[in-house]
Amino acid sequence: MIRPSPLTAALAGVFSALAWPVLWSRYGGAASTGGIELIIGTLLLVALPAHAFVVGFTRSQPADARKVDTALVKRIGTWLAASVVTALAAWAWRTAS
Repeated sequence: MIRPSPLTAALAGVFSALAWPVLWSRYGGAASTGGIELIIGTLLLVALPAHAFVVGFTRSQPADARKVDTALVKRIGTWLAASVVTALAAWAWRTAS
């Protein structure tokens, strides 16, 4: 069973940031018709890893309507930060070449 952690969230962020430009260049863009391939690719390569490695598939504790799940908020922040850092590093790599 996959147990989400900040490390798995960061890895999912890196993977999503690397996968999305490939999907967009192949199935997206202004000239494309916005087909089902982009939707399925986004679900499989961005949303599913984010859900599995950031949110997880099981509840770690009983939900309390008045309490924020700080561990989940940290994992989401880690996922977003890793995605942004990876996207910026990839952009810098492409512009330097």
